[in-house]
Order: sequence, then C-alpha cells, then structure tokens
Amino acid sequence: MDISLTNRLSFKQASLTVLVAFILGTLLSLIQVGIDYASEDASINREIRSLLEISHNPAARIAYNIDAELAQELVLGLLRSPAVIRAEIVDNSGAVLASVNRPPMRSRYRMFSDFLFQERRRFEDPLFVAHAPHEALGVLRLEVDTYAFGSHFLKRAVLTLVTGFARSLLLSLILLVLFYAMLTKPLVGIIRALSERDTRMPARQKIPCPPGHERDEIGILVEVTNRQLANIAEEIEQRREAEDRLTQYLGELENIVSARTAELKATNARLTQSNQELEEARRTALQMAQARAAFLANMSHEIRTPLNGLLGMLALALDGPLNSEQRQQLSIAHGSGEVLVELLNDILDLSKFEAGQLELESIPFDLGVLVEDTASLLSQNAAPGVELTCLIDPQLPIQVLGDPTRVRQIVSNLLSNALKFTRFGRVDVRVRAVANGVEIEIRDTGIGISEEAQERIFQPFAQGSIDITRQYGGTGLGLALTRRLCEAMRGELGLVSKEGFGSRFTARLPLPSHARGTPLPPLHGRVVALCPSSSGLHELLSTLLPSWGLTYLRQDTDAPLASIKGDTFISDCPECLPGLRKVIDSPILLVTAYNRFMDNEQASTLAPLEQMARPLGRAALYQTLRHILQPGVTETPRQSASDKPQSRQARVLLVEDNPVNQMVAKGMLAKLGCDVAVAAHGAEALDYLAREPVDLVLMDCNMPIMDGYEASRRIRQSGRWPDLPIIALTANALPDERERCQAAGMSDYLAKPFRREELAALLDSWLPATATP
Repeated sequence: MDISLTNRLSFKQASLTVLVAFILGTLLSLIQVGIDYASEDASINREIRSLLEISHNPAARIAYNIDAELAQELVLGLLRSPAVIRAEIVDNSGAVLASVNRPPMRSRYRMFSDFLFQERRRFEDPLFVAHAPHEALGVLRLEVDTYAFGSHFLKRAVLTLVTGFARSLLLSLILLVLFYAMLTKPLVGIIRALSERDTRMPARQKIPCPPGHERDEIGILVEVTNRQLANIAEEIEQRREAEDRLTQYLGELENIVSARTAELKATNARLTQSNQELEEARRTALQMAQARAAFLANMSHEIRTPLNGLLGMLALALDGPLNSEQRQQLSIAHGSGEVLVELLNDILDLSKFEAGQLELESIPFDLGVLVEDTASLLSQNAAPGVELTCLIDPQLPIQVLGDPTRVRQIVSNLLSNALKFTRFGRVDVRVRAVANGVEIEIRDTGIGISEEAQERIFQPFAQGSIDITRQYGGTGLGLALTRRLCEAMRGELGLVSKEGFGSRFTARLPLPSHARGTPLPPLHGRVVALCPSSSGLHELLSTLLPSWGLTYLRQDTDAPLASIKGDTFISDCPECLPGLRKVIDSPILLVTAYNRFMDNEQASTLAPLEQMARPLGRAALYQTLRHILQPGVTETPRQSASDKPQSRQARVLLVEDNPVNQMVAKGMLAKLGCDVAVAAHGAEALDYLAREPVDLVLMDCNMPIMDGYEASRRIRQSGRWPDLPIIALTANALPDERERCQAAGMSDYLAKPFRREELAALLDSWLPATATP
C-alpha cells in the first residue's frame, strides 16, 4: 500500500519544521527589510539636507546679489542629482530668480515606492548670510522624486525575501530525505505487511519487525500490533458496520457544513464589498468638500483683493471733479464691478446654503426704491429694442421688513436673466402687495423656456441647453440661488413660460408691512403721452399720473399733431419730436433707452426739452414733472448724514501689503476725516504701535512676514492695548472667516471689496464721529 507524499509522516514533520523555520526566516527578513526601509527613508532626508547645506552659502550669496545667471547655474547643478526633479531660488520679495525642473522617472514599480516613501518630497532652505542670520534673503526650494531611492530599496527587499525563501526550500528538502529514511520507510513496510493480511483467513501470521528497529518505538509498535490483531479480527465485522454508519453521518455533516460555509462566505463578501463602497464614498465626499472649501477660499481672496482696489479707486475718482461724460463712464465701470462682486457673492452664497450657514436680516427698507435702483443699474444690459419698465403698485407699503440684500439679489438675478434672453419687445418689473406679503414679477418677451428645461434651470451650473450656454453665456447660478433665497425666506418662486413666447417669473415673499407712505403734494396739469397703447410707458403713466392729480391722455404717434393739446408731452419716440415741436410750444419729456440721450445741439432745437432714461423711477419722474409744471417751486436738497463733513480727529493705523489697496483705504479714510499711518505687514505694525499711539487698527489678514491673525494675537497677548479696536480687512468671505478673525482677537470684520459707506459705518461704531455744522 503506497502513501502519497503529502500524507507521509516524514513530509508532515518536515513541513511543520520548515513552516516554523520559514515563519522565523520571514520575520527576520521582514525585520531586516523594515530596518532597511527606515534607513533608506532617513537617508533621503539626510542626503537632500546635505545637498541643501552644501548649496546654502552659494544660494545665499546669489540671493543677496540677485544674480539670476548664477542662480540658474546653481539650480542646474542641483538638477544633476538623480533624485532632484525641481529646484528654484526665490528672493525675499517672492520673485523667482531661477527655476528648473524635469519629469519624474517612470516605472511600473513606482507605485510601491510612492506608497512607502511618498511620490515627492519638498524641501525649503531659508537663505541668509552668516553675519546676518535673522535677515531673510529668500528661499531655496527642492522637489525630490523619491523613486531614485525607493527603487534601490525595492531591489534589496526583493533579494532579501527571495534568499530567505530559497533557504527554507532547501531545508525542507534535506529534512524530507532524512525523515523518509528514518521514519517513513520502515513504517511503510509495516503498513504494507498489515495491508496484505486477510483477517478472515484462519492462519494469522505475525507482522515482521523491520531490521534495526527491534528495540525502538517501531519494534514496540510491531509487537503491540501483533497482540492486538487477534482481538481486532474478532471485532472486525462489527467495526466495519459502525464505520459504514459513521462514514455516512460524516458525509452528510460535511455537506451541511460546506453549504453553510459557502453561504457565510458569500454574505461576508457582500458585506465587505458594501463596506468598501461606503468607505470610498465617504472618502470621496470628504475630499470633494475639502477641495471645494479650498477653492472657494482661494477664489474669494484672489478676486476680492483686486476688486477692492478697482472699486475703491473708481469711488475715489467719482468724488473728484469730473464732467458728465467722465462721471457716467466711471459710474458704469463702478456698477459693472459691483455686478462682478454680486456674481462672486452668488457663488459663495451657494456654499453657505449647502453648509446651512446663511443668515437673513429683518430690517425695514423701501422695496419700491430697491427695485427701481436695481433696474436702473441693470438697464445698461438691455438691448436697444427692449423697453424696460418698473411698475410699482401705488398701494405698496413704503417700507417692509426683510433682508434687503437678499431681496436685491432675487430682483437682480431674475431681471438680469430676462434682459439677457430678450432682444426685442418688453421687460416689465411689477411689484404689488398681496395678502401675506409682496409679489415681484419679472415678465419678458424673450426666447422662453421649454417644458423639459424648466426644472433643470433651477439646478446650480445648469442652463436650458448647450446652445443657450454657447450663445448667451452665463454661469447657471442665478436661478438656482434665487429659488433657494425664496425658500429661505419662506416664499416661493413660480415660472410660467413657453418656448418662443417669453417667460414670467413670480417671487412671492412674506415681507410684512412696516410703514405706509404719505401722499405726495398734488400736481396740476395735463400730460399727453405719444406712445403705443401696448407700451410699458403708457401702462406706467396711466397708473402713476392720476394718483398725483394729473390729467393723463395717450395719443398714437401717427395721430394728427395739430389736434393734440396738453401742458406737457411725454414721448419715447425721438423721431416724432421735430414734427411735434412745429405745432406746440409746451415742454417735452423724452424717455430714451440707457445712454441714448440727444446731444446738446439736437436738444437745443427742441427746447424746452427734458430727457430721462428708462426705466423711469417714481421719485425722479415726479420731480421732473413738478419742475416742468411748477417751475417756481424749488426743492431743498436733502443732505444725507454720509455727505456731511466728518471730524473724527482719530489716528488710524492701516496694515496692508497691497499698494493699490493702501491708496484706496488711505483715500477713503482721509475723506472720513482720519489721520492715516501705513504698515506693510504685522511686524511693522507692532513696531509702530510700540512707538506711536493710535485709535484704531485696520488689519489685513493675509500678508508676508507676519499676517494679520498673528499680529492681532500678539497685540492682545501683550496686554498693552486691551481696548484697541482691530478691524479685520479680508478678501476671504467664507462663513468661517469671521469666527477665525474673532479667535485671533480682532474686534470687527470688513470683507473686501468694501465701500466708503461700509467703512464709515464701522468707524461710527468704534470711533463715533462729530458732524461739522
């Protein structure tokens, strides 16, 4: 009877011995590989640090002399190192003196090296000369491809593991041969003799003992076996029967266990896969959230910083002596910059919605004026053939309670959308009071929206179709943000549209009434409008003029001019005025599109003539008609508190590294009556505070050498200025920025770009001003 190799005692004993030896050998090999890994990991940093130390003095001298040619030679020399893939020298102003790079090594095994040593390592060495170690001259930066070191480590590790495996394999072969000769061979002889015996035969021969094993365990085994054979022969039949039954039971049990085991393995596999998918989804969501937060923070800072300089300089220029054309051009540029700020705010507001951090104000404001001002600002976007009209219900309360900034966003987004997609016809803004608040309706005669696109357009970054995006542009944020703002105010945004027939957006907002308006002094006279009955001008005048006590008549432009009589004529048709002036001598009010006024020569031939741009505001129209109909009545102009000269006699320290922003803030502070001192970074501000007293600090947050957060912490920790107001100036408008500024010890917060009115309000809070009589 032959026994297979895997079932022999010699093989099992050799296998067990080799297994133990293999485990010990593997552990020792792994320990050796681990020691080698730690040594290699340390050698990477050690070698690169040595390279930096060698290059420190030449790089410092180069940065000190600002020698770009020598800097280039030095970084080219550093690039000769197999591990260095990027080297650059940057001076203390942030300018790059020299920079070289090359692509990293490619290999199918580098994923193992990148896992162990990271794909790349970056090193920086601050540059300074020996006699002035605290004076920073710049930075030497190296970027290292760790595969240059990792490939050598992987080769050594593989060699170590392979040699250990080979030693274990050789040991198993030797032990297998020895155990076979000493144990397996004699036992096989005994087994063969036993197998050849027939217990049913009457003659029962003893099993022979293998030579040389008479006195060891094998000889005793043969002797005991021979004694037991007699008893075994008698009970063999019963045992066979019992064995048959036991074999049957074991087979059934094995089948049951196998089925249950397979079922458990399948269940465990499904659970493992589900856990892996959930973990991957969680990791992906966290990475996306971190990437989005970093992107928004960087975008906010990088865009708001130049915008602050742009809008600030334009605001300062508008305060100077300008002719009407220059003032109009600068006003348009300033308004366009504010539109860009609104777009940036839309993006940040979406992030606030997703983070659940959007807060709404509840203050009184004039909704009608807000809508008219917004429409006037956006009228520059109207196409030449579009009539923009603001139709404010006379019964609308003069003030409502709510968040004017968010309401302005809703009106601006809806109106911008209507003007963008309307090339001919009308765009109407209607505001009326309803039972539970107000209703703002934007109606246009533009391209309309198909039914399948009406739900998609309220998703962020989505528009009606690719063709619309390509033809009209836009980000697809306005409608998504508008719907969320309406929902945040517990209102709703409705849409009725048909492709090719225009759209009607209706925002219903629960803004309670705060104050009712007082009636304006009545006017007396007859006003005739030369316009079509379908025009927005007719609808506006027919509503407003009777409420002001005026008699209103409308006449088509092609009617006989001699039959028209009135105290004042209003028309939106410049071509009709020369013929009208021939038959009447009454004042004429010409309503034109944005920036399409008649020149002085044309206007003089039609005098008396007044010109107003669409959309007509109620207050401006009332004052113009009052001036025309009652020329003897003059109105004392109201002077707002912000127009009065300010006398604060306060000294303000402006900590700002950007020269343009320094000029903007200094100009605004000077106009607000403040004496301004400037520091370029936090350390310079601390030195100035130690020398001179100040009443308030305007602190930029992101600056070189020492940023605003660290400077504010040091001011508070010193204990010398516990009550000194520190106002944060930051281009980061994300929700957590205010908390970060407060944690650093700052008193208040002002986001860039800021207006002079916002700066004045902060100064009023911390440095109360005295108005000059």
